[in-house]
Amino acid sequence: MTTAYQTQQHVESVGYERLARVTGRHNWWRPIVGTVVLLVLFLFASVLVLGQSALVGLLLKVPFGDDELPMFDDLTSFGIDLLAIAIAMPALALTLWWVQRRTWGSITSVTGRLRLPWLARCLAVAGVLITLMLTTAMVTGGGPSAVVDSNADPDSPFVGIGPFLLSLVVLMLLVPLQAAAEEFIFRGWLLQAVGSFVRWPVLVVIPQAFLFAAAHGWGTPWGFAALTVFGLALGWLTIRTGGIEAAIALHVANNLIAMLVSAAYKGGLASEETAADLPWEFALLDMGMVVVFVLVILRLAKRYNPARLTPAGARI
Repeated sequence: MTTAYQTQQHVESVGYERLARVTGRHNWWRPIVGTVVLLVLFLFASVLVLGQSALVGLLLKVPFGDDELPMFDDLTSFGIDLLAIAIAMPALALTLWWVQRRTWGSITSVTGRLRLPWLARCLAVAGVLITLMLTTAMVTGGGPSAVVDSNADPDSPFVGIGPFLLSLVVLMLLVPLQAAAEEFIFRGWLLQAVGSFVRWPVLVVIPQAFLFAAAHGWGTPWGFAALTVFGLALGWLTIRTGGIEAAIALHVANNLIAMLVSAAYKGGLASEETAADLPWEFALLDMGMVVVFVLVILRLAKRYNPARLTPAGARI
């Protein structure tokens, strides 16, 4: 007899997208009910984070804005927003245990764990490509204003070493959690939920990609297209490499480097814009970067051969 946190042995070798069928307890209704439970838990947890921030604002006598949220400084407000997304991970962990009786490892990779050496290689590639993309945008777009939010003043002096170092610490702590949370939700839970019904990987990656783009809001058509390509590419890589590491790597590098650039300027973190608001020039550049990332990672996968299927008889 197994407990909720014990791993389950299965006979057939399966890909990442089919893990929900062979780990924990599977019935056709569990992915559907689990998705509803996950959404409710996430909304509750996010409201709790925002509610606690409002309470702190009241205690500190911080003025409130039209949205009835405290008007903290830009870094604090930005950090609260990141935390309100990162809280999806404990919500997901609870859903996995409660609804499907499976472990966190089953949504991480076919080996049942985060493959750190593979993650590090993917991060290195992502860091280089994101830096090149942002540099290209600044060179061809007339300077930092091409990539810094419209609320910022890219022509103003550097915010100062102290404020920037503080932003560096906060962003280094929270951005990886926020980006990883989005990946575990979209390339993890949703991809595997669809994969429990559909066998064809090409079809499995489509729903999560469109939902990922929609979750960022409705901005420009180009921005929506760039986000959809991002979701499709990372969904495909997740299946082809047997785990979520490559997706986490690109998402973390993309968000962290871009946010650090914005943090260097006054007002740079006061943005209400998302990737959905990208203009066509930057959207094309972004999609090109994603394609290059996919090609490089697939090449690395041939060299380092990360497991794509669960070993027969493995416990995850």
